[in-house]
Amino acid sequence: MISIIIRTFILYIAVTVAIRLMGKRQIGDMQPSELVITLLISEIAAIPLQDKDQPVIGGIVAVFLLVILEISSSALTLKSFFMRKLLSGKSVVIIKNGTVDMQAMRDVRMTVLDLIELLRGQNVFNISDVSFAVLEANGNLSVLLKGEKQPATAGDLKIKNKPDALPLPVISDGKIISESLDALSSSREMIFKILQNNNSELNNVLLMTLDRDGKYNIINKESGI
Repeated sequence: MISIIIRTFILYIAVTVAIRLMGKRQIGDMQPSELVITLLISEIAAIPLQDKDQPVIGGIVAVFLLVILEISSSALTLKSFFMRKLLSGKSVVIIKNGTVDMQAMRDVRMTVLDLIELLRGQNVFNISDVSFAVLEANGNLSVLLKGEKQPATAGDLKIKNKPDALPLPVISDGKIISESLDALSSSREMIFKILQNNNSELNNVLLMTLDRDGKYNIINKESGI
């Protein structure tokens, strides 16, 4: 039992480090080569756990060889358009000037119902509102609405808005986040002053956000927003 626990812990650390080296991506954002490497890593890591006769070091070596292969292929795709097209595929225009390209849909083996589903994922419920739709290499659909269907912007209305400052979390579960304070050029003294003005205690704060303009939001553990 102890042997299994130790092997599991070692492989968990190794796989976590390997995935971290590959970069932060959600499953839906992975390129085909990245998804293949991730699946292979999970399979290889499982072998030493299922078979005690298999050495853990063999699984770790195989995992990091796959990571090196993935990093190398990523470097190649950065330098070679041909390799990028070969390993990651290319974007395909599904709707062009408001017209659905049926041949392009057949090439990517997509049905009209698949297209409608992807459009709904972009909050587009009427296909006739779309001017261009591009199926990206990672499977996401990029949509450009027709001019009259696009929402009005502040520029269209000639409204000059002051750009919003990005709020950053400065307290999480009763702990001050020093990195956020440095990014905001703020200090702990300012945080404690804000808490004092709001009759809040540090240990009772679930989340506090702050931006460069001094705007803040405090969510307490008990009372909520």
